[in-house]
Amino acid sequence: MSDHGYEGGRLDLPFVGISTFGKRPVCTDWDKLEADVAVLGAPFDFGTQFRAGARFGPRAIREASTLFSFGHAGAYDHEDDATYLPGDVRIVDMGDADIVHTDTVKSHNNIEYGVRKILTAGALPVVLGGDHSVNIPCINAFSDQEPFHLVQLDAHLDFVDERHGVRFGHGNPMRRASEKSYVTGLSQFGIRNVSSTAKEGYADARSVGSDIQSVRQFRSHGSQAMAERVPEGARVYVTIDIDGFDPSIAPGTGTPSHGGFLYYEVLEFLQALSKRNTIVGIDLVEVAPDYDTTGSTSTLAAQVLLNLLGFIFYERSKKV
Repeated sequence: MSDHGYEGGRLDLPFVGISTFGKRPVCTDWDKLEADVAVLGAPFDFGTQFRAGARFGPRAIREASTLFSFGHAGAYDHEDDATYLPGDVRIVDMGDADIVHTDTVKSHNNIEYGVRKILTAGALPVVLGGDHSVNIPCINAFSDQEPFHLVQLDAHLDFVDERHGVRFGHGNPMRRASEKSYVTGLSQFGIRNVSSTAKEGYADARSVGSDIQSVRQFRSHGSQAMAERVPEGARVYVTIDIDGFDPSIAPGTGTPSHGGFLYYEVLEFLQALSKRNTIVGIDLVEVAPDYDTTGSTSTLAAQVLLNLLGFIFYERSKKV
């Protein structure tokens, strides 16, 4: 194949080739992961209480992420005067955990298995949901790791204990996380309007020390100050529900809630968090692309993830 005259290789435009995350290499042998970041799809949406469709989130996020694959030598940001995700940051796409229709336990176990493989390989897990219940197996996978603090960006508290026998749906993950001895605390930011969690759930969350802040409260403090509410120096797991963003920019989700975050306030928060804390895991959930014909929601998800990874590894490079 001809090299098309670009740096001795193919130009490889975003719309060419297979849609892996960021057009990064695929590794389907999970016992041979050699990477700094491993991306795992978790296309599970049986935990939803309203509109389904997040099972197609991982595919949509991957396709959208190809837009940001121009950076052969990393992505230069003129505002920060920094180059993010240069070639020496190894990112691989593992494909998806196997999902067994109607079987939550087996599907969650398969997701947990994938995340454990990432941790065993010493890589940073990035999980593409799927509904927010996929956070439950992600957190389970850290049972033999060092303790960490959980930061949630979301419209909903997700602190339901049990409803009609359901303990592992997308309204339960933060409650399940709070029960883990290795989860040292929760920062729950963006919570607003009518939530899936009753008043008693809010009381329960506060009783275990959760810091619950709405978008209006977040905005009044500012992104930097909100990052400073997270214990400095703590290992942090970040879970991002796309409905934490305002539906004017992220309509492609099952439970949209007006009054949400805008892009830069989240980006600046994540950048500040990356400077103050060691981020040990990430999931981004509830992208349901069929509700957004523009593709904007998937693009937002991909852009947030790639920028967050850029911040994380830029800070690591400064410590070497």
